[in-house]
Amino acid sequence: MRRLWWAFLRLFFRLLYNELAWTYDVVAWAVSLGLWKAWGRTAIPYLRGERVLELGHGPGHLLVAMAERGPVAGIDLSPHMGHLARRRLKRAGRTVPLVRARAQGLPFCEECFDSAVTTFPTEFILDPATLREATRVLRNPEPAEGRPGGRLIIVAWARLSGRDLLSRFTRWLYQVTGQGEPLPGGGEAVLMEAGFVPRIVWERVGRTEVMLVVAEKR
Repeated sequence: MRRLWWAFLRLFFRLLYNELAWTYDVVAWAVSLGLWKAWGRTAIPYLRGERVLELGHGPGHLLVAMAERGPVAGIDLSPHMGHLARRRLKRAGRTVPLVRARAQGLPFCEECFDSAVTTFPTEFILDPATLREATRVLRNPEPAEGRPGGRLIIVAWARLSGRDLLSRFTRWLYQVTGQGEPLPGGGEAVLMEAGFVPRIVWERVGRTEVMLVVAEKR
């Protein structure tokens, strides 16, 4: 039964990011009590430098917000998410290069970004191939010039603190869908092995707390 449940969840999330991408915003709004976009924007104060890459840009809400501060690019494997993001960026009057690609094979040159950001990623973010690519495209530190290395920001998890029925139901929903753990599989150790120095920070958003991993390239 457990195996069937996880197979169903994998199918559901695949459909949500592809054929049912048009429902993504509604689902995200419902499970976050309307705070999904605000959760994503907690990454912005931690961005370093001008050139930013979003890994798994989804429907493009964060891209629009980040484009207000400087150059940004995005990748996503889903053509449906690409369509939604392009339409949203066009409505916002923003020109942002979007590429359909896997995070494990980024079509960008070495050291061409100052920051990379991803919000509520699946297990792909801890894939050693993903982290190798993130390390490759982020700038190297220059100690002699006092310039730190590039930064990877992961909006990893949100915790609802309310005791009302809706908050308790949402927490239960996170548990049964496998979203109840912030960084499974020793995520901090994996980041360190890939050449990052990670730290955990928490941001308060309404009645919720958002956990971010801010990882500096060594």
